Amino acid sequence: MQLTASHSVLAEITGPQTGAARRVKQAVLVITGIALLAVAANIKVPVPGSPVAMNMGTFAVLTIGAAYGARLGLTTIMGYMIIGALGFDIFQSSTAELNGLAYMTGSTGGYLLGYVIATVALGALASRGWDRSVVWMALAMLIGNVLLYVPGLLWLGQLYGWDQPILQWGLTPFLLGDALKLVLAAVLLPAVWKLVGDARG
Repeated sequence: MQLTASHSVLAEITGPQTGAARRVKQAVLVITGIALLAVAANIKVPVPGSPVAMNMGTFAVLTIGAAYGARLGLTTIMGYMIIGALGFDIFQSSTAELNGLAYMTGSTGGYLLGYVIATVALGALASRGWDRSVVWMALAMLIGNVLLYVPGLLWLGQLYGWDQPILQWGLTPFLLGDALKLVLAAVLLPAVWKLVGDARG
């Protein structure tokens, strides 16, 4: 498989391909993606000793990026961020008292920036066919996780000070969970492509 040429992503090959119907499809995908991100963010497990909980948000972000492509994925994640910035309780630990921009500039702020970067990256890699192979999708997920963690850890260090156990707070407790999510996505996306191919065959 050629992994540098342009490929269609899953969102591009399903449903209407042209005209107003295509725009409606894209709008439905964006709304659905935002809803999935909000639900996934609230499937969370507190991590003892860390100000950041583990959730399914990273899985949703990276798979939406791969399935939607860079442009539609960016539209979806930015829609999610805008709704969150307006104060709606859609982030993993937002509350009636802590929400909107105040929440977004707290301990998870760097990870939210990483969400945007990783979504675009996964979309770009999927458009090169990386989502059609288990091995390449696993590598794409690994890259996406790095792009999530780098701004997340940098922000934690800036916020709390580099004399604090930043890696213990924001990285090491999540590695096992992220590895499981990586495997799940690496199997899921290529499996969907196989189903699409079988259905068309």
